[in-house]
Amino acid sequence: MGSVGLSQASRIVDAALAKGRETGCEPLTVVVLDAGGHLVAAKREDGSGILRFEIAFGKAWGALGMGFGSRTYVERAKVNPAFVTALMAASGGRVVPVPSGVLIRDTGGQVIGAVGISGDTSDRDEVCALAGIAAVGLTADPGGAPG
Repeated sequence: MGSVGLSQASRIVDAALAKGRETGCEPLTVVVLDAGGHLVAAKREDGSGILRFEIAFGKAWGALGMGFGSRTYVERAKVNPAFVTALMAASGGRVVPVPSGVLIRDTGGQVIGAVGISGDTSDRDEVCALAGIAAVGLTADPGGAPG
């Protein structure tokens, strides 16, 4: 299994931040993890809150851990709220079950990493993650039905 590399991760972060500036987002923190859940790249814009790294990391880490983009948590919580409660307990609270934990897939469909962003609303954070991944020619998988 391949993983997102530093060069790609750096470009994803920069493109996601550029999309945030273009769309008027609040200051963002962007995290890119490899397929094993290890940090590859991260940037925190001036003014982004002190918990934003942990939130962004938790979004990406949870997506990798479950094998689906974090938007899926929203759908599952509607049908089975106990699922998210159990997931939070099992992960020691590390998973952040809201949109903008986006899997990165290679051209063959294999998961090679994930992006997590925090700073604005989860939906706006997700738009930036999608733009970052698209900028390097990889496939973004946000889970669920994008909204």
